[in-house]
Amino acid sequence: MPTSSRDDPGGARKTPAERIDLAGALPFVLAHLACLAAIWTGVYLTDVLIGLGLFWLRMFAVTAGYHRYFSHRSFKTGRIFQFLLAFVAQSSAQRGVLWWAATHRHHHRYSDTDEDVHSPVRRSFLYSHMGWIFSDRHQKTNLAAVPDLAKYPELLWLDRHPYVPAIVLGTLVWLAAGWPGLVVGFFWSTVVLWHATFSINSLAHVYGRKRYLTGDQSRNNWWLALITLGEGWHNNHHHYQSAACQGFRWYEIDISYYILKGLAAVGLVHDLKRPPESVVRNEQRLGRAVVEKAAAQLAASFPVATIAAELRERLRATRASIDASIDGIGQDLGMILERWQAGVDDRLDAARHEIEELAERVHLPALPTAEDLRARATSMFASTPSMNEIVERARQMLLERLHQELVTAPGSA
Repeated sequence: MPTSSRDDPGGARKTPAERIDLAGALPFVLAHLACLAAIWTGVYLTDVLIGLGLFWLRMFAVTAGYHRYFSHRSFKTGRIFQFLLAFVAQSSAQRGVLWWAATHRHHHRYSDTDEDVHSPVRRSFLYSHMGWIFSDRHQKTNLAAVPDLAKYPELLWLDRHPYVPAIVLGTLVWLAAGWPGLVVGFFWSTVVLWHATFSINSLAHVYGRKRYLTGDQSRNNWWLALITLGEGWHNNHHHYQSAACQGFRWYEIDISYYILKGLAAVGLVHDLKRPPESVVRNEQRLGRAVVEKAAAQLAASFPVATIAAELRERLRATRASIDASIDGIGQDLGMILERWQAGVDDRLDAARHEIEELAERVHLPALPTAEDLRARATSMFASTPSMNEIVERARQMLLERLHQELVTAPGSA
């Protein structure tokens, strides 16, 4: 699990104590326990097939509906199909459509910072995977974050009654397939769907490849992409969030996008957004927010506090001796210059050595050079046309933080 250094301004989150919403957590626990009822109901092929069908249907509704349509508006559709997408997505029992979209937009705005609601970089894996859902800090829908969706009364109704679709679906499965169908077909598929969805919040920020510099820890993971119908190409998505596809290359399997292409062919959806070729080829300069985040990470990788402490110590030592040595330094310099002007060849090397010793007496620890910063950035980040901006901004941040360390230190002048 990634950890942050003591110099990381976005280190481990320090937040007030959070309470668990027991009323919200209880149904979650009971749904997991309900899966064990298969011991008594039995497991039959028909029920397994029902479960597989419901898993893939609702996974598509979550990925294409909750995520790509409602959260990112990556394609367009009519009001009736919009409602159907929301209803089927909510049958997964992942809260309401407006809550989901508002929370996800917040995640992208603050991805892997202290404000991110489910970052495994800032909190534990378990919290980022599912614990955050039951925190009392994340219960209400922030309608201000989704004004484009909150204008539809039918979506507001769904959001205010988040579990009605799941109850309707569960009842239909029970009527059609009895108790084995309910347990295996509905509850098994629901629980697996939950954890597959949650894995994008947790695992896709820990395991995989970072093709693009996004300012966070989002990664591409092919096996997560297979499980979640394309959501595992998470680094691609964070690089260009408004695309209806998340697999940017032909070999990156994105089943949700293939289905959307099929729906577009029959007219149910339209205007599927694609990333520009310059974005796919990583030729586009980064936005200011990403440059700032990357520069902050680069600056935090250097021990500014240690450098500042060494600098304070050497300044104290220099200040204590400078009055006693200033005359001697002047005399030393005078003697060196006299020897140099006299052209005493056999003393030139000795004179140079004396100058080096003099410089060493007032030596101060050096901050990383631009070359040091660039070398570190190259090892930390994917290639980007904005590397010079990141290095320069990181250098400024290092100087600012060094100054802050010095002026705020106890006993500083």
